Amino acid sequence: MKKISLLVLLFSLVAVPFAHAEDTPVGLWKNIDDKTGKPKALIRITESNGELQGKIEKLFLDDGADKNPKCDKCEGINKDQPVIGMTILYGLKKDNDEYNGGKIIDPANGKVYSSKLTLIDNNKKLNVRGYIGTPFLGRSQTWIREQ
Repeated sequence: MKKISLLVLLFSLVAVPFAHAEDTPVGLWKNIDDKTGKPKALIRITESNGELQGKIEKLFLDDGADKNPKCDKCEGINKDQPVIGMTILYGLKKDNDEYNGGKIIDPANGKVYSSKLTLIDNNKKLNVRGYIGTPFLGRSQTWIREQ
């Protein structure tokens, strides 16, 4: 009986962090280009002090493309920095069923947009919206949770 109780306790300790990660955007995501429908990158979303940030871990590039491109159109600290390893998503905080109040950088054009995130499809997908001014004036991508 003690062995069963110990196993139940150990399982609950392991399962709690996993369950938490599945009901938040924390984790690894494949972003899908909203124009081409093709995967573009893997982004790792982490949480620190109640704020989410996302960093590019891998790029899916066409053959012949620069395997370690730099953000030549970015400004400030990201100017001419490698895209792989760049924090492109930051400052998002939970607000009911959304995460908003943050920013997202598009390394393709160097522009910074306001951003909001919404988990969809039983937390397996993430609706990522970038916009200027109001969320109505922007565009969305659907990111897919990686295992």
